[in-house]
Amino acid sequence: MRGIGAVVLVLAVTLVGTLFLFQNSTMNSGAISTEQVERGALVYASNCASCHGEDLQGGSASGLAGPQALARWVGQSAHDLYLRIRTMPYGMPDSLSDQDYVDALAFILDRNENSMAQGEIAADQDALLEIQLASAGDIPDGAPAMRHRLTTARDISNIIGGGPTQLELTSANSETSDWLFTNHDYKGQRYVDLDQITRANVSRLKPVCMYQVGDLNPFVVNPLIYKGNMFITSRDATVSLDAATCRVNWRYDRSSRVPASYGLKMNRGAAIKDGKLIHGTHDGFLIALDAGTGELLWERDVAYAPGRGGGFTMAPMIHENLIFIGPAGSELGVRGWIGAFDFDTGELVWRFDTIADEGEPGGNSWPNDEARNSGGGAVWGSITLDTETGHLYVPVSNPTPDWEDGTRLGDNLYTCSMVVLDSKTGKLLWYYQLTPHDTHDYDLSQASPQFTTEIDGVRRDLVVSVGKEGLLHVFDKAAQELVYKIPVTTRQNTDIPWIEIDTTEGGERVCPGAIGGVQWNGPAFNPRTNALYVPAVDWCSMTRDPVEESRGWLTSIDASTGEIRWQYESQRPMLAAVTTTSSDLVFTGEMTGDFIALDARNGSELFRFYTGGPMIGGVATYSVDGKQYVTAASGGTNAFWRSAPGSATIVVFALP
Repeated sequence: MRGIGAVVLVLAVTLVGTLFLFQNSTMNSGAISTEQVERGALVYASNCASCHGEDLQGGSASGLAGPQALARWVGQSAHDLYLRIRTMPYGMPDSLSDQDYVDALAFILDRNENSMAQGEIAADQDALLEIQLASAGDIPDGAPAMRHRLTTARDISNIIGGGPTQLELTSANSETSDWLFTNHDYKGQRYVDLDQITRANVSRLKPVCMYQVGDLNPFVVNPLIYKGNMFITSRDATVSLDAATCRVNWRYDRSSRVPASYGLKMNRGAAIKDGKLIHGTHDGFLIALDAGTGELLWERDVAYAPGRGGGFTMAPMIHENLIFIGPAGSELGVRGWIGAFDFDTGELVWRFDTIADEGEPGGNSWPNDEARNSGGGAVWGSITLDTETGHLYVPVSNPTPDWEDGTRLGDNLYTCSMVVLDSKTGKLLWYYQLTPHDTHDYDLSQASPQFTTEIDGVRRDLVVSVGKEGLLHVFDKAAQELVYKIPVTTRQNTDIPWIEIDTTEGGERVCPGAIGGVQWNGPAFNPRTNALYVPAVDWCSMTRDPVEESRGWLTSIDASTGEIRWQYESQRPMLAAVTTTSSDLVFTGEMTGDFIALDARNGSELFRFYTGGPMIGGVATYSVDGKQYVTAASGGTNAFWRSAPGSATIVVFALP
């Protein structure tokens, strides 16, 4: 519960007045054992109140009582909430006793006057399933409901002309004016052949415009730019801007059916093709907007499962008539998958389950169906596509339960794996599991970029895979073999199962910790320098290193040999996207709020500008009417990072 994103409890009766944790006159308003509620109050005060507020009103994390905490748990049971509570405190799931967790549950239920909970509540599945939190009829007036609002300032249909076409998308790797994918192109190289901004003049960059979205949630979007127009997403808004002036073309606001779950309070971006803008929502919808006007074309409920997450945070990818996307939320009990949906209707075409079933290849890596059904394996990272072979490269995240592994003995395929699929059928072609039987929450976050380089005199087609384990892997795509691997952050004790770690003072540290390594923004590749540029978080856990002591790295790696050329050290984690250009520049951002430009050849700092809020989102460069621009996303972060607050903002830079 410490640092939780958005766990909220259904409230059937609006609470009146201010509640204080240890004020006995407000304790035990229902029929739950007074002794258990008092025990739960102590657990809450020690483990939850610092983020959720001492009276459950919310703080850096969402409130757990009150009418705004309603819709998330409608129609679910106390068992659903109990499982969610067990994923806390943040970064230390299942670190409390069963009794502590059920006592905390009792306290929260009591404060929400749940009349179905009686006596001493036990950590028993059948008993907890009998305790219903609320029904649809219990929702009071004013509770969140799904609604849509389109604000149109300018119709740009005539400018974008119903594009980009498939040919334009396929040619995006050589495009200099546009930025058509969340990672620039199908290969995800994040490289642009633009040289108006150089190492000699980059220090003269100035902000030319900015746009504030009005969102305090983590702002992780990678913008799209097409024909001088920018398209961005936040948790609940989709916006089209003039990419040179930040003038609003149109804005589409959507209020979801449920509050955002933990980890799903963000949106990493959209995909665009043939005049349609496609993206997923945190409550499991796939939606298509008219890219010229912002009008809703279709909306399809494809992923949400009450009590088990299934919302989307990743940016989808479109190729021909297929949209590729998968749901996030391993810790919410998701049984992961990635699917292809029809571009015109949103109907499912194929689906690949990332948890191998009994009788399928890899099925014997799970002990039973019970372990499979909530086994995790969500997909939220960066996918890439080889358009010549039709092979789709997908990073699969961690298994669950995260650290408690006794119920899921085996390698747990295809979690923490790069899986390679036939993009037309979803058939598995090959895979590589980076972390078999993961016990450290080492999501695989990247199957990106793909690139070609010479190794020992031979040209080879390669793909990168890296994630929270902090070990960059490079594979030969044709040979389906590992070429080299190299750490990009501090690594120690990664081979020790969590249950065997000594977490007492002075005990063993595990590096990276659960929120370490390479996160949602991955490597960039520059063919001129023949180098990979990899952002990473340096933070250790299990003995709970202070988050304030976490730092970051940007590492330059020789793409042919795997040798480190240089490293840039940041005082805070490196979470922002990295973009590189033909003028040997690297653009990125820091959690300190600074947008920076580095020399791609030696890592020296050439430019720095404070954007006003932490940078954990996209950085893109493009041209409009022959002028080169750079745009950067600045805004809020996850509460875990204890960073200064920031409001979601797009800042655009150019030379005077």
